Amino acid sequence: MRKIIQWRWPILIGMIVLTAALFMLAPNLTEQAEEAGSFQLPADADSQRAADILAQVGAGEETISLVYTLDKTLNDSARQSIADSVTSLQKIGEPITGVLNPFESEEMESQLVSEDEKTVLVPVTVEGTQEEINMIADDIRANVLPDNLTAYVTGEAIINNDVNTSSQEGLKRTELITVGLIFVLLLTVFRSIVTPLIPLAAVGFTYLLSQSLVAFFIDWFGFPVSNYTQIFLVAVLFGIGTDYCILLLSRYKEELQAGHSVEDSIVNTYKTAGRTLLISGIAVFIGFSAIGFADFPIFKSAVGVAVGIAILLIVLFTIVPFFMVTLKEKLFWPSKKSASHNDSKLWAWFSKLSVNRPLLSMLVVALITVPLLFTYDGELSFNTVDEIGNEYESVKGLDAISEGFGKGDSLPVTVIMSGEKDLVTEETVPYVEAISQEILKVDGVEAVRTITRPTGEAIDELYVDTQLGLLTDGLVEARNGLLDVQDGLAEIQNGLSQVEGQLPAGSEASSGAEGLQQAADGISQINEQLGLISGGMQQSGSTAQAAAQIGAVQQQLTQAGQGINTAAGELEGTTGQISELGGGLAQLASGVGEANNGLGEIAGGLTSAAQTTRVMSQSASVRDTGMYIPDGTLENEEFADVLDRYTINDQKGIKLEVFLTEDPYSTEAIDIVEQVKNTVQTAVIDTPFEQSEFAYSGISSVNSDLKTISSNDFSRTVIIMLVSLLVALTLLFRSVMMPLYMIGSLLLTYYTSVAVAELIFVNGLGYDGVSWAVPFFGFVMLVALGIDYSIFLLDRFREEAVDGVSIQRAMTVSMAKMGTVIITAAIILAGTFGAMMPSGVLSLVQISTIVLTGLLLYGLIVLPLLIPAVTVSFNQGVWWPFKRK
Repeated sequence: MRKIIQWRWPILIGMIVLTAALFMLAPNLTEQAEEAGSFQLPADADSQRAADILAQVGAGEETISLVYTLDKTLNDSARQSIADSVTSLQKIGEPITGVLNPFESEEMESQLVSEDEKTVLVPVTVEGTQEEINMIADDIRANVLPDNLTAYVTGEAIINNDVNTSSQEGLKRTELITVGLIFVLLLTVFRSIVTPLIPLAAVGFTYLLSQSLVAFFIDWFGFPVSNYTQIFLVAVLFGIGTDYCILLLSRYKEELQAGHSVEDSIVNTYKTAGRTLLISGIAVFIGFSAIGFADFPIFKSAVGVAVGIAILLIVLFTIVPFFMVTLKEKLFWPSKKSASHNDSKLWAWFSKLSVNRPLLSMLVVALITVPLLFTYDGELSFNTVDEIGNEYESVKGLDAISEGFGKGDSLPVTVIMSGEKDLVTEETVPYVEAISQEILKVDGVEAVRTITRPTGEAIDELYVDTQLGLLTDGLVEARNGLLDVQDGLAEIQNGLSQVEGQLPAGSEASSGAEGLQQAADGISQINEQLGLISGGMQQSGSTAQAAAQIGAVQQQLTQAGQGINTAAGELEGTTGQISELGGGLAQLASGVGEANNGLGEIAGGLTSAAQTTRVMSQSASVRDTGMYIPDGTLENEEFADVLDRYTINDQKGIKLEVFLTEDPYSTEAIDIVEQVKNTVQTAVIDTPFEQSEFAYSGISSVNSDLKTISSNDFSRTVIIMLVSLLVALTLLFRSVMMPLYMIGSLLLTYYTSVAVAELIFVNGLGYDGVSWAVPFFGFVMLVALGIDYSIFLLDRFREEAVDGVSIQRAMTVSMAKMGTVIITAAIILAGTFGAMMPSGVLSLVQISTIVLTGLLLYGLIVLPLLIPAVTVSFNQGVWWPFKRK
C-alpha cells in the first residue's frame, strides 16, 4: 500500500488515460444489447431449431399484423380504405414478401374479419432483421395506415422492440436516479460535501472501464449480453462500490481519530477493512462468475458484473488511497463528526437479545419469516407484454386481436416437419391430417390450419367415406343408365317386330325377315343380360365384374346392330314399300349404336370406379387415416396457394399452424404447447414422418423453452454458486460452520423476499406470476451482495476474537462497531436497486423489490438477530474443523 501511495499520481493519470481511451474505442454496449435481442435461446431449443430451419431454407419470414378497429360494423367506406392500404402494402416490395387481403374471398374474410365485423386483420409477411422489420413498421404507420380509421401495427418482433426500447429508457432513468440517490445518502451519512464525491468518482471510473471492457469482450470472445447487462452493472457497481467506500472511509476516519498519521491510517485501513473488502469482493466475484455456467445467454449476460467487480477492487486499492492521502482530513470537510464510524446503538440493543438469549432471537426471526414462506407458490409469468404495459401501440393491437378473434388467434404455434426428401405426396399428405386430428384433441387447441385444412376445417372431399358416397351415387346412376338402355333396346326390339310383320311373304324379303328375327332375338337376350347385370350390381356392388359383363354385352349388341344394318341394306335394295321399311331399319340400327355407346360410357365409369376402389384397398394411408388423395390432386391450380403457404424448402417441409384458446403469453399456453409436443411425438409413430425433424415456433413455444431452460439453469447455477461460495469462505475464514450458516441465512432471506414479491405482484396486483427471469436474478443479486454484510460482521468478529476474548464479547463489540456501516451500506445498496422502480420495466421492478426487501430484511432483522445467535450457540465450535487463532 505504501508503494501505491508513493506512485499515486502516475497511477491516477494512467487510470484516467486508460479509461478515456477505452471509452472512445469501445463498441456501443447499448447497441450490442439491442442486436442480441430479448430472447437468446440455446441452439437445441425447439423454437430456436425452428427459427434455424426456416432461416436455412429461406423461409424465415415473420408476420406483422395491421389491426383495424372500427366503431361501427364494417361498411363500404371502411372496406375501401382497408383495400387501399392493402394495395399500398403490395407496392412496397422488400422486405414485405406477402400481404393477405381480407376481402379476397369469402373464406379469407371469415378468417380475417371478426364476427361482429368491428375488427379487421391484414397479415403482412416480412423477411429481414429485427431492425428492418421495425423500420418497415414505422413506414407503414407513417404512409399506409388510413387517417379515417383506428389502426395498429403489431407482431412479435415489434413487441420485442418495444421491450428493448422500454428497457433502455428505464436504464437512463435508473442511472440518473442512482447517482442522485447515492449522493444524497452519502451527504446525509457523512455530513460532508466532499466525502460523497469519492465513492462517485471511484464507481464512475469502475463503470466506464467495465462497460468498455465488457463491450470489447462481446466483440472478441462472444461474451453474453442483454439489456440486463448494463442495468445490473449500474445497480451493482454503484451500490456495492459505495458500500465498500463507506467501509474504507469509516475505518480510515476511525484510524485518524485514533491519532495515527495519514499514511499509517491508510495502511491500517487496508490491513483491516481492506481485508474485509477483499474477502467480500472475492465472494461477490465468485457469485457472479458462477452465472457463466448457465446455458441461457440472458442469464449468462449478468456475468459482465464479475468483470466490474474485479475492476472495482483494483480502483478501490488505487484511486481511493489517492484521495485519502491527497485530501487528508479535508476528505470529511466540513463535518467534524460522522455517523458512519460511531457505535451502533440499535445493533448494541440487538446484541442483548441475540448474544444473551440466542434461542429467543432465533424464534423472533422464525416468526417473521416462516409464515411468509408458507405463502410462496413459485408462480411464474412469461408474459412479455406485461413488461411494458398497455401504452404501447403493439400491445393495443394485440389486445384488439384478442378481443375481436380470441386470445389464441393473435400468435399461433407453428409445428414444422422437415426432412431431406419430398414430404408432400398423395400418399403422405393424409398423415398430416391424421396428426392435425390428434392435435385438435388436446384440451386448449382451438384450430389447426395446414395443407388438408387451410381454413381450419378439414376438406371433406379428401375423406374415403365422402368419396365412397360419391362412388355409390355413381353406381346408382350407372344402374339407372342400364335401365334406360334396356328401355331403349326394348323399343328397338318392338320396332324390329313391327318391321318384320310388315314384310310381305315371298322370296324377295325372306332373307331380310330372317335377319330381323335373329336381331330381335339377340336384343331380347341382351336385355335379359343387362337386367342380370343391374341386379348383380345392386346385390354385390362389384364394379369390375359389371364392367366386364357390359363389355361382353357390347360385343353381342354390335353383332345385332350389324345384322340389322345387313337386313336394312337388303330391304333398301328392293323397290316400293319394302324399300321404305329398310330406311326405318337403318334408324333402329342407329339406336342400337347409341345404346352401345351408352353402355361403353357406363362400362368406362365402372372401370374407373373399380380402379379407384382397388387403389384405395391397397393404400396404407387409407387404412391408417381414412383419407385418400387421387393422383394429380395436389398439382391442381386450386392447391397452389395452399402448398405455398404451408410447405417450405421445395415441399421438403410442412407447417401446421396451431391456434390456442388461451393467451399465447400465458402459463396455460405453455402447458398446452407441452401437450401438443407430446401428442405430435406419439402421432408420427409408424407414419412417413416418423424420421422427420420436428420443431416448434411461436411465442408460446419460446416461452415453453424459457420455462424449461430457466428452471434447469436456476438449479444448476444456484448449486455451483453456493458450493463455490462455501469453498472460498471456508478458506478465507478457516471455518466450515460460519460459511454454512451465512449461506443458510441468505437462503432464508431470499425465499422470504420472493414470497413478499409474489404477495405484492400476484396476490395484490393480479399478475399471472413473478416474471420468469426474476427468481434467478433476484437470487444471484441478493446472495452475491448480501454475503457482503455477513462478511463485514464476521470478519470484524474474527478480528475481535483474539487473545482469549470470549465469543460473546467479540460478537457484542463487532455488532456495535459494524452496525452503522452495515445498515448504511444496506440502505444505500437497497436504494440503488430501488432506483430501478421508476424504470417502468416490470421484471426490473420485481427484481428490485426482491433485492430491496431482502437487503433491508437481512440488514435489520436476520443479520443482527440470527447470525450472532447461531455464532454464540456454536461457541468455540464456530471455527470447526479448524482451530481458533
